[in-house]
This record gives sequence, C-alpha cells and structure tokens, in this order.
Amino acid sequence: MYLTTTISVVLVLFLIGMECVVFMATRRLLQDTRQGLALTLVLNDQADSIAIQNFGTALRAAPFCYDYKYISKEDALNEHIEHLGEDPSAFLGFNPLSAAYEINLKEEYVDADSIAKIKKQLLSFSQVDEVLYQEDVVNILDNQIDNVSFVLLVVALILLSMSVVLIVNTIRLHIYSKRFIINTMRLVGATPWVIKKPFIRRNVLMGLEASIVALLAIFATIYACYYRLGIMLIPITIENCLIVGSTILSIGVLLTFFTSLFATGKYVRMKVDKMYEI
Repeated sequence: MYLTTTISVVLVLFLIGMECVVFMATRRLLQDTRQGLALTLVLNDQADSIAIQNFGTALRAAPFCYDYKYISKEDALNEHIEHLGEDPSAFLGFNPLSAAYEINLKEEYVDADSIAKIKKQLLSFSQVDEVLYQEDVVNILDNQIDNVSFVLLVVALILLSMSVVLIVNTIRLHIYSKRFIINTMRLVGATPWVIKKPFIRRNVLMGLEASIVALLAIFATIYACYYRLGIMLIPITIENCLIVGSTILSIGVLLTFFTSLFATGKYVRMKVDKMYEI
C-alpha cells in the first residue's frame, strides 16, 4: 500500500512539475516574442561619429532599451547586397542607405501606447530622421498575447487543482486502510497527537521521497526533449531548477502533511461503529 501510494503521488507530482515547466516555457516564449520586436532608428547623414556614439550611450541608459545594435552605412549596404543581390551604389555613384540603430524593447514596453511615446521621445533627437517598426505585429501582441497568457494560466490552475485533489484522495485512502489500527491505538489510551504523529511522519517522508523521484523524472524529461528531440522547454539554470524544485517539494511535503493531519484526526474522533459503516 505504501509503495502504491508513493507511485501515485510521484505521478501526480510529475504532472504538476510538467505543468510548471510548460507554463514557464510559454512565458519565456511570449517574453522572447515581445523582446524580439525591433525599432529601427534611421539616422541622418549629418550625424558625426561622436554624436552617434553619444546617442548609443543614451540608448544604453534608457529604461525601455533591452538591447541595441548599431548598423553603419557600409553594413546597411552590405546587407542590402546580400539580401537583394544588387548594389545601388554601383549605378547611383554613392551609398543611398543611412546608418541606423536597431533597438529591442523590454517586455513591459511592448504595447502600442508605450511605443508611441518612445517614438516621440526618439524623434526629438536631432540625429534621428525616422523611427520604423511593425505596427501590425504590435497590434497582434496587444490583442492576442495577453489573452493567450490568461487562458494558459486558467488551464494550469485547473490542472493543478485536479492534481491536488488526486494527491489528497490518495493519502486519505491510505489512511482509511489504517482506520482500525487508529481505533486500537485510541482504545489503549494513546493521545490524539501520539496517534497522528507516526502517520504524519510516514506520509511526509513519502511525500519527500515522491517529490525527489518526480523531480528526477522532470529533469530527465527536459534533458531528453533537448538532446533527443532538439526541443528546449526551459534552460536548465539554477534559477529554473530552484523554481521547479521548490514548487514540487513544497506541494509534496505540505500536502501530505496537512492531508495526513486532517484525515488521521477524522478517524481519531470517529466512533468505532461508524468505521464499519464507511
């Protein structure tokens, strides 16, 4: 019975852990999508190297800037030739392209209102001729990503609730099978806490063991997805390991503790006649 209960808890904790991993992976994907949106700042030809360098320093200190890249006139021309296969300077006699900065915004600034304010602020610099970005992509991000995040959160909470209910019922069934042992301990004069203590200790230990096994299975799944299938669910960093590990350990230990406490207390207070009826 102990082994069966442990395996059941391991499977449920594994499900909870994978829910956590999928939610973190989705959150990371949405964050990368937002931060992947670039603003292109077209610089005028009157901006000298010192002004361009000072402008880059100002961008580095800007609160909305996640990352930026400077593209010189020569780099812009080379990219144009590489992508389109033609050199406009060959028949014009000069390089018609302008130097530019590409800015990736921080996630919290990727919405239509914030970008409009940032655009106005950037156009106030004399070195900037134009600010370009994909307005249709911003509108999609505004209208869809928040809705997707909300739906994923609701689904994750529903699955988490179902998983918790499964763990609670599994522990309660385990203690149910020991109800006559609890009654015998009560008949020989054991106090309620003396009766509860071994059940709580045993089930908490089981929850800890199940949590460790579930974590090993979760990280093995993440490893296999990356090295066998080429799918990176989440980066295996110390921060992510702590988030997943603390979540699974907390749920495994706390749920088994409180479920054991209340389920054992129920049979400690129950009359022996009722034990035969249930």
